[in-house]
Amino acid sequence: MDEQVKEVMRGIGRRAVDAAATLAQAGSERKQAALTAASESIAARADEIFAANGKDLAAGREKGLSAALLDRLQLTPERLTGIRDSLKAIAGMADPVGDVIAEWTRPNGLRIKRVRTPLGVVGIIYESRPNVTIDAGALCLKSGNAAILRGGSDSWHSSSVLHGCLLDGLQSAELPAASIQRVPTNDRAAVGEMLRMTEFIDVLVPRGGKGLVARIQAEARVPVFAHLEGICHVYVDTAADVEKARRVILNAKTRRTGICGAAECLLIDQSFYARHGAPFLQDLMQAGVEVRAAGELSAIEGTKPASDADFGKEFLDMIIAVRLVDGVDGAIAHIRRYGSQHTDAIMTESDAAADRFFRSLNSSILMRNTSTQFADGGEFGMGAEIGIATGKIHARGPVGAAQLTSFKYLVEADGAVRP
Repeated sequence: MDEQVKEVMRGIGRRAVDAAATLAQAGSERKQAALTAASESIAARADEIFAANGKDLAAGREKGLSAALLDRLQLTPERLTGIRDSLKAIAGMADPVGDVIAEWTRPNGLRIKRVRTPLGVVGIIYESRPNVTIDAGALCLKSGNAAILRGGSDSWHSSSVLHGCLLDGLQSAELPAASIQRVPTNDRAAVGEMLRMTEFIDVLVPRGGKGLVARIQAEARVPVFAHLEGICHVYVDTAADVEKARRVILNAKTRRTGICGAAECLLIDQSFYARHGAPFLQDLMQAGVEVRAAGELSAIEGTKPASDADFGKEFLDMIIAVRLVDGVDGAIAHIRRYGSQHTDAIMTESDAAADRFFRSLNSSILMRNTSTQFADGGEFGMGAEIGIATGKIHARGPVGAAQLTSFKYLVEADGAVRP
């Protein structure tokens, strides 16, 4: 069986390399036309998409998926509209391919440009969110890359129809169907093959839980854009505005608990607590959040005692860990120990505290006085994202179309020779 999977994957890889060569020459208009047509196909096939999503949700309930995971999986009319809007936004963005990053002229007459160029073939391995099928395929196409999509079994039916919409767009624009391929099997051996396909895949982007990402980072021979857990912190500084903090914290935790930008840990400055208490804990509990509190915060009625394991944990649920810290340096020390370098926020009216927080931490996204739920490529104006890269090489933060490019140097002169 593994040999059959290997042959299937190698065929996908060969077709992707050929398609990438075509996409590198495709003009912006054709790529834009393909994305626009894909959006129209989603509208035309909405009933088919919802029926497929219904099958996935039913299977998920039978498997005992949590409410948060079912929420990640579910497609509603509003979410489908959001997917279409994302496609339109990506279609309308400037094409990054060929963009001149820098240019200069040397004294010897060499005229040098550094320009964006596609990576080639991008492999995306993801779990339950069906919208990733569209986001990943669209962003790869926009950036001139061929995509190999390996989604999880939870969203199998939904992703199949959504992938079909992308193929409709490619056909309409007369671009190769192999530009966006979907692995046609749930066999885990297919993931293992993707990790070893160095002759076909230029970079892998994992999007999923800790187990998936850890396996890919440990076993991959193909370069990986690291996408670790979203262990996102909100720190309430001594100079925080109380009402502002209440609004932001409630949104950061409860807007959608199953996304990687959801707040998982709340840190409160001791002097702030001494003056104002922690009214946001009552807000959270009234909203149905289980508050796991450490130290003296555990004496607050309705909270549950936190264990050491609650800090540095991605709950992806209506649960949050809370503790007091000694000023901004205490918050920084905690985040350095327990964070995943995804997204961390400070609530403060002090420029000095915010500056210290921003300078001292190296998370891919740092925020001040705003919800961590904004950690999203669409909210950053990128149209969409493949994921939030937490590594330190090539791409960091939301991975949009521009981040799926590398660069090359174009050098011109008028017969210059080197002495």
